[in-house]
Amino acid sequence: MDRIRIEGGRPLAGEVEIGGAKNASLPLMAAALLADSPSLLEHIPHLQDVVTMTRMIEHLGADVTRTNGGIRIDPSGFADAEAPYELVRRMRASIYVLGPLLARFGHARVSLPGGCAIGTRPIDLHLHGLRALGAEIRIEHGYVHASAPSEGLRGADVVLEGPNGPSVGATCNVLMAAALARGHSVLRGTAREPHVADLAGYLSAMGASIRGAGTDVIEVDGVDRLSGTTYRVIPDQIETGTLMAGAAMTRGRVLLRGCRPDHVQVEIAKLREMGAYVEEDNDTLLVGADDRLRAISLRTAPYPGFPTDTQAQFMAALSLAVGESRITETVYPDRFIHVAELNRMGADITVELGSATVRGVERLSGATVMASDLRASAALILAGLAAEGTTECLRVYHLDRGYERLEEKFRVLGAKIERIGEKG
Repeated sequence: MDRIRIEGGRPLAGEVEIGGAKNASLPLMAAALLADSPSLLEHIPHLQDVVTMTRMIEHLGADVTRTNGGIRIDPSGFADAEAPYELVRRMRASIYVLGPLLARFGHARVSLPGGCAIGTRPIDLHLHGLRALGAEIRIEHGYVHASAPSEGLRGADVVLEGPNGPSVGATCNVLMAAALARGHSVLRGTAREPHVADLAGYLSAMGASIRGAGTDVIEVDGVDRLSGTTYRVIPDQIETGTLMAGAAMTRGRVLLRGCRPDHVQVEIAKLREMGAYVEEDNDTLLVGADDRLRAISLRTAPYPGFPTDTQAQFMAALSLAVGESRITETVYPDRFIHVAELNRMGADITVELGSATVRGVERLSGATVMASDLRASAALILAGLAAEGTTECLRVYHLDRGYERLEEKFRVLGAKIERIGEKG
């Protein structure tokens, strides 16, 4: 049980490279199972969630080899159609194998993923979309049992937007299945996140016929086969947003290299509204602040709205801003577990009915805090970087699910931060 210790109060300054996107890597790894030959996925980050997906794919019979900066997936041994509970329970994204299993084998048995610390996230839209493609699905003893007609999945007109907006997971799962279905599919109300478009780009590179990825309507003409290829995953927009928030709230000056400014436009707009400066180039961002940030209001929403995955990090920044901020969480209304820990550090935040009121304070004080989930862990580390004194963040295994060597990147930027092992 590692922990991270931070001596705060140092502005972040310097240059750092953005890693590959976790949220893009996981569906791409699952999609590699659709091909009849190996794929090389480049820029895949070293993360615990990637390790978990690797174990899942290996369990299904594929061969996975870590290369320098990437992963080679050979699906030639892909033979098992069951994703067991002991693997799926570790990571919700394991459900991404459902679509490829159905498309390749015509049947699948996949454990239900269950909920998590930020609330339950059902897979109803995944199942609805696959049923529209012709699959018969029943749920028994905690498993999804799915089977395709004898002639295979068929193209269909599918609506994938639920009461809380488009589902990224359902869009990815149904898109993968439709790529090998017979005939034409129209997927409506699809998620527009960059990693959905990245999945479509990879499938297209393998030979799929897809149009409209990145919009709310995706059209797919099913093909008979897909072939493995070499593909580079996009930079991580959430890591980009996290480092941007850290640069601004510590009143530093950081150059982010290898990023996609077009993927973080709403974060850029909000930071400028807060009084930070942001300079954009093709694949770089220069971010910093000279004075205390200003209070703002923000509301999370599906892309291209403000991402729920950077809500906690921006809350940490706004806890030091001048004035009163209002944060409304529309994607996961329960995603405020980090508030209590930020308040332990001297923040003044109250939560009511899916919204948080953040009254900016002049300073935060170092404290021992406990991460409740992946993005909360990043927010607490940001708060520790800006706080006076020493902060120790516990349960950093959450951090390792989605950030590659984040403490090392902060150290490169001048932070006094170290990871301490269980016996340290």
